[in-house]
Amino acid sequence: MKRKLIKNINIILEDRILRNASLIFSDKIEKISAYNLTEENDVEKIDGEGGYISAGLIDTHIHGAGGHDTMEADSESLNNISKVLARYGVTSFLPTTMTMSSKDIQAALENIREAKINGTDGARVLGTHVEGPFISSEYIGAQNIDYLAKPNRELLRNYYDIIKVVTLAPEVEGALELIEDLTENNITASAGHSAAAYEDFKKAFHLGMDHFSHLYNAMTGLHHRSPGLVGAALDFDTTVELIADLIHHHPAVDRMTINAKGADKVILVSDAMEAAGLKEGEYELGGQKVIVKDSAARLADGRLAGSVLTLDKAVRNLLEISSNSIPDIFKMVTANPADKISLGHRLGRIKEGFRADLAVFNDSFEVEKTFKEGELIYCKKA
Repeated sequence: MKRKLIKNINIILEDRILRNASLIFSDKIEKISAYNLTEENDVEKIDGEGGYISAGLIDTHIHGAGGHDTMEADSESLNNISKVLARYGVTSFLPTTMTMSSKDIQAALENIREAKINGTDGARVLGTHVEGPFISSEYIGAQNIDYLAKPNRELLRNYYDIIKVVTLAPEVEGALELIEDLTENNITASAGHSAAAYEDFKKAFHLGMDHFSHLYNAMTGLHHRSPGLVGAALDFDTTVELIADLIHHHPAVDRMTINAKGADKVILVSDAMEAAGLKEGEYELGGQKVIVKDSAARLADGRLAGSVLTLDKAVRNLLEISSNSIPDIFKMVTANPADKISLGHRLGRIKEGFRADLAVFNDSFEVEKTFKEGELIYCKKA
């Protein structure tokens, strides 16, 4: 692979931006320069045109895109999802399963394992996020109530090598035992789709549950005498997911959450379904009809059914509605998710020796190019 030099670019690091700087990389990042290098030889030179470059974005909660869904359990479908994500600066993702039959979930997990081993043309499959079926009927959201199941290790145990996150309701029978087992196997147990009280989460926290799936949505809310899961999320030392599409919650809630938790504890996710990257119309999620209109994905009864958000849009939304710095906002889609799934030692940062997973933006933070291990996997102007 020929080494590449991007010059005339603003490099987004964890704590600052290097202005009018340069970056040299092959499959890994080789050199970060605060100056605009021009004398390097034997490199492919790329003009950043005064834009920005960040570590590749990482989506740890996404069901589908481009008309395809993880639950199709088809290698071509998953590869197509990966290529759509590359258009939005995403270089790694966790294909996320739904509450469906055990047979369907296991088929999807088998397919994800193969994609992780064999690779994809677009964003890299890092593993999987299992959302349900161990959740509450009271906060079912857009999951299918017909396939709810009590927590058990047998459904998932054979896939611990690829499972990074499991969303479950900590109050349901058998959940605490599963949470303890997941934690022992370095898998994130995440509270979601749950009727849990604050006290229920406290028990789960002491067994290792330390994350919240799409905070505020499909969980018990905050009341001053009954803090619920939202109160627990704000009170305990945990990380939280936010769907920053300005539809799932009010912009003020995004700001308050980041202020309360701190930028290091927030992970932006898309929770996107198959309509992401496509026009409005009728689609499916977990075998249920979804209507996409006015940038929102809803079931026929009006309940939100995931989103059509992309992570680059989530970044632009926070840049518009919050006063958080550019490095802090980008941490929420790069370093934070990488750290959460124990890959922060090689992904999620522009740092010498790290994988050259990179997203290049113009000065409006629209994606121009995406690199995965130094290979160009998307170019807007190509």
